[in-house]
Formats: sequence, C-alpha cells, structure tokens
Amino acid sequence: MSRVRVSTVIDASPRHVWASVRDIASHTSWMEDAVAIRYTSPKREGVGTTFECDTRVGPFRLTDRMEVTEWAEGTAIGIRHVGLVQGTGRFTVRRARGGRTRFTWDERLRFPWWMGGAPGSVVAAPVLRHIWRRNLVNLKRGIESPPRTSRRRRRKPILA
Repeated sequence: MSRVRVSTVIDASPRHVWASVRDIASHTSWMEDAVAIRYTSPKREGVGTTFECDTRVGPFRLTDRMEVTEWAEGTAIGIRHVGLVQGTGRFTVRRARGGRTRFTWDERLRFPWWMGGAPGSVVAAPVLRHIWRRNLVNLKRGIESPPRTSRRRRRKPILA
C-alpha cells in the first residue's frame, strides 16, 4: 500500500474553499487525472454517497469506485476506494494564518496485480504525488482567481 499526501495554502477562507470542494462532481475541473464522475447513489454529498470516477494516469485508465465515509461539514471529506484500486482518501480544510486555508489531500492506495500490486503502489506514489500537486495548483488557481466574465467592450464614439 502506498501513501500519498499533498497540501497547499489557498488565499481564501475555509468556507470559500469548502464551497469549492464539497461538490464532488466538480472535482474534474481541477483534477487532471479525473476524466468524469458519475454518482451511483441518490445522494450527492454526505456519508453514504457513492460514485464512479473515470481516471487516467499515463497509459492507465480505469473506473475508480468510491464511497464517502466521512463528511465533517466545512472541514473534511473521507472516501473509501472499493473498486480495482482499494484504499482510503481524505480531504481536509483547515484555517491558516491571515484568513487563508490549508487544504490537504491524503490517500492510502493498493493497486491491482495488473498495475504492479504492492510494488506498483510504491512505484506509483511519486507519480501520483506529482500529479496531485499539479491538481492542487489547479484548485488554488481556480479559487484565488475570480471567474472571468465576458465583458462587452464599450465602443468609443467616432467624432467627426
């Protein structure tokens, strides 16, 4: 089993960061390895929510099946991987100095034999750490940069 833990400080309040990560389906907007997310339960948040995530890491593609096992409103989401990849994961949102937020992603994963099993898990950890660090850069950028709105350019009147 491999452990991958990445963290970043986001220049936004914990409430704002939580609002961005609580919507599981939106994770594809900042996770480069998550291609699509489909709920498999009527619930969309909270303990008991289940979903499938089409995942792509290099040449490996699989559907990761997950179940939410922890939901601490405003502070944590825990999941259990129940498909080919097995293990646990957890996002935490913590207040940091200056009104900012520390966001941490911690996973313990075990890969199937065709992905190398236990040795593959150890080899994959640095690759996943690299990908997930980029994911946190994407999350941070998405939260800190306000969405661009399309503004019509005002035309200056032509003076004769």
